[in-house]
Amino acid sequence: MTHAGSRLLDNSVFTPERLTMHDDVRSYLLDLQTRILGALETADGKPFLRDAWTRPAGGPLEGDGATSLIEEGRLFERGGCNFSHVRGKKLPPSATQHRPELAGAPFEAMGVSLVLHPRNPYVPTVHMNVRMLVAKPAGKPEAAWFGGGMDLTPYYGFEDDAAHFHRTCKAALDPLDPGYYPRFKTWCDDYFFLKHRSEPRGIGGVFFDDFAEGGFERGFALMRATGDAFLHAYLPIVERRRALPYGETERDFQAYRRGRYVEFNLVWDRGTLFGLQSGGRTESILMSMPPIVKWRYDWHPAPGTPEARLYEVFLKPRDWAAAA
Repeated sequence: MTHAGSRLLDNSVFTPERLTMHDDVRSYLLDLQTRILGALETADGKPFLRDAWTRPAGGPLEGDGATSLIEEGRLFERGGCNFSHVRGKKLPPSATQHRPELAGAPFEAMGVSLVLHPRNPYVPTVHMNVRMLVAKPAGKPEAAWFGGGMDLTPYYGFEDDAAHFHRTCKAALDPLDPGYYPRFKTWCDDYFFLKHRSEPRGIGGVFFDDFAEGGFERGFALMRATGDAFLHAYLPIVERRRALPYGETERDFQAYRRGRYVEFNLVWDRGTLFGLQSGGRTESILMSMPPIVKWRYDWHPAPGTPEARLYEVFLKPRDWAAAA
């Protein structure tokens, strides 16, 4: 894989110090992907398929990346952990939704994105993403910001799993600022919400976007804290639930709830829209889709069932980090 960290659309507008910063972020992200894939392959027992790709210079989008995918694993029915580093001539609308002054500016974006759909319905689906985006509008200073987070989507909820996931997120962010976790937890609850269903996607976690407070170093530290916490937040839950027995009822409900995941990603998710609007690699962008999904007309779980409990207990905002 070629190292493209310092090949920008117009190197003349970036200082040597800034180029070094970009390379530092790229190196961190590649190392994060390697560490996560190593742990996931150990947990599953099946290697991920590695698919390195490049976009040559001269087109509307240039850069490189590495898509890493697993299908029909022992633990993961489908999942992926992708790295991408691209440069484009024009920011797509999804990236300037809250920054209209940057509309049409050349940009550079890099990140790691992960989604895992386990086979066992008692093991939750999980999503994690960390990214940096840089824009250079003509005649104006460069603008750089960070985004990311992680969130958990259970099909059958367990209070101790939800508390562990949120407490790990809180412990990762508290050293940077004790205000980050409550702020980004609320942001996550608000963001991963299916407005057309008036329903949360899962139990949340943390989410931040357009983060530029305190400059580059502060944003980079927040990215690292989030990325480094992922395995600690998720793998203990996997090990607790992966051997639980299940049947067709649980698999059927899992497929039904996966439909909500698809709806969110295709209707509301800014990352999916950014990738498609910027001309990104479709196979990598839609890696997040689950392999088996079902929809039913106006279906509701029977009262008193474990399926109903998901709606009654877990699909409601709650201070999980403080749960007993």
